Amino acid sequence: MELKKLSEHIWYMPFESERDRPNLGYVKGKNWSLAIDAGHSASHVKEFYALLEKARLPLPSLTVLTHWHWDHTFGMHAVNGLCLANERTNKHLVECRRKIEANGTSEFLALDESIRKEYADGKKVVVSLADMLFSGEMTLDLGGCTVRIVESEAPHTEDSTLVYVAEDKVLFMGDSTCDDFMTGIKDKEKCKKLEAKIKSLNPEICMEGHWVPVDTADTLDDLMSFS
Repeated sequence: MELKKLSEHIWYMPFESERDRPNLGYVKGKNWSLAIDAGHSASHVKEFYALLEKARLPLPSLTVLTHWHWDHTFGMHAVNGLCLANERTNKHLVECRRKIEANGTSEFLALDESIRKEYADGKKVVVSLADMLFSGEMTLDLGGCTVRIVESEAPHTEDSTLVYVAEDKVLFMGDSTCDDFMTGIKDKEKCKKLEAKIKSLNPEICMEGHWVPVDTADTLDDLMSFS
């Protein structure tokens, strides 16, 4: 696996299908840096950080979560610095932790083969909560690099957060464009609301959780296609 540079301020560790690992984003300003999503496990984070160190990039001071799903969040306990999530995301993580503490990890590991591969050899499953919560939208100045963190309605989950790097015109979207996580249905009205949010931000490149970066037009075409 290699760390890829996308634009002036942005690098990313590419997604991997076998263990259902999403893209992990990295944004560096003159003063500090942040990551997008915390990964599937401590091992995922460790591999990401090794790539950052090899590229002589400082570890992120903040990690922003795009939504609650385990492949994007269960590495939180291993990240450097603090984690930021919207309030809904954190409520889901509270419930995930409660279930695992009460019932153990067998139900979680039974969900999918990709999870069992990520946690092979008895790796510990740890669910952490965010250090900081936000609601609506917030803007961060990394030093010559402005990052907008925006809640949005979306078809995949009800807790989607978008991360827009303004100077680079790149939008990190997590899995927001995908079908509903529980039902597999792609709700047209939620798609329209997400489409409007994307257009209001006006990115040139969109980075989805489990795909390569593409022109925004490609993302919108996929979002608004219905079977």
